[in-house]
Amino acid sequence: MGEFIIDSEDFSEEDKRRLSRALAPVADADVPLVVELALVGEEEIQALNRGFRKIDRVTDVLSFPALDLAAGKSIGKADYPVETEAGALLLGSVAICKKRAEEQAAEYGHSYARELTYLAVHGVLHCLGYDHEREEDKKIMREREESVMRALSLARE
Repeated sequence: MGEFIIDSEDFSEEDKRRLSRALAPVADADVPLVVELALVGEEEIQALNRGFRKIDRVTDVLSFPALDLAAGKSIGKADYPVETEAGALLLGSVAICKKRAEEQAAEYGHSYARELTYLAVHGVLHCLGYDHEREEDKKIMREREESVMRALSLARE
């Protein structure tokens, strides 16, 4: 199991602790993993999407993995430089568009908190190497997302 450190000014300390605990079974790591989570506006996420993905539109979440990881593989301290002062490994950064999260929560008929958490989990899984481009990979990623959301008592309503 991995230990996650959520670095965010946009999530409460309790939400960060809960998310860290729920994510722990998803990663096999012998070093704590730091993930930066930030809520951004539509203009900022569009600029990031345009700059990094060459897609000039607003999106709900973008992930910026710091490492090139394969989904489900162990993360060893010996294999990666430890990058933070606390001796943890920077896994990556996740930007979530607050307005899109609000809109999607209304569209899907669930709470903003659930949507925001889902987008954070989705982004972190991308930082861990999970993807949803191929159907078989999408199935695995969705299973991981749902297991984390169940652990948070935020399974699909």
